[in-house]
Amino acid sequence: MNGPAVVAIDGPSGSGKSSVSRGVAERFGYRYLDTGAMYRAVTWCVLDQGLDPGDAAAVARLLPDLRITSGTDPAHPTISVNGQDVSVPIRGADVTACVSDVSAVPAVREAMRAAQRACAEDAASAGTGIVVEGRDIGTDVFPDARVKIYLTADPAVRAARRAAQDADSVHGTSGASATEESLLRRDERDSTRAVSPLRMAEDAHLVDATDLDLAETIAAVAHIVGETP
Repeated sequence: MNGPAVVAIDGPSGSGKSSVSRGVAERFGYRYLDTGAMYRAVTWCVLDQGLDPGDAAAVARLLPDLRITSGTDPAHPTISVNGQDVSVPIRGADVTACVSDVSAVPAVREAMRAAQRACAEDAASAGTGIVVEGRDIGTDVFPDARVKIYLTADPAVRAARRAAQDADSVHGTSGASATEESLLRRDERDSTRAVSPLRMAEDAHLVDATDLDLAETIAAVAHIVGETP
């Protein structure tokens, strides 16, 4: 691939987007942006302020006072809110339970979309590409992205991987069965929301990682990126 590029990687929860996106970004020397962390950061702030995540008007009023900063080094991505590192608390169960509601607020999506596009513009100005992962990257945020990937896997496999990942976190895990139920609920909410729902872009490459390990999935996506003119 020649020149700066946006690689858009979308897919449902637990599909491995973050790990795969970071691996691909490192392989090509690109920057990396976790848009899900941005929505989690907003959600964390909503809860920290004691607001109702379902109150769209209250959530929207919070936005002008938020400064969300995303570090785009794939080897060490960071996320902060008004200068406070929130990398750990945004992964908690309380944020996970509410992030779909906050993400569905039109004002939140508009603000995050602008921030995400600014990150890509900054990368392009620096002469490098960026791998951006989320749920509406190829369909809404970067509809003209040079490469679009839709990464998925069987729900049971996604749940097992997410449960194993959570088991190593400070928040712990609720087990594969409960995790699968949670993933499926979030899939439903994200796929049916009115604003920027989760869906596969018509020109995206489908990568099913059900039977692939992380290294194999990174290789499969990297091959697509490398072969796209």
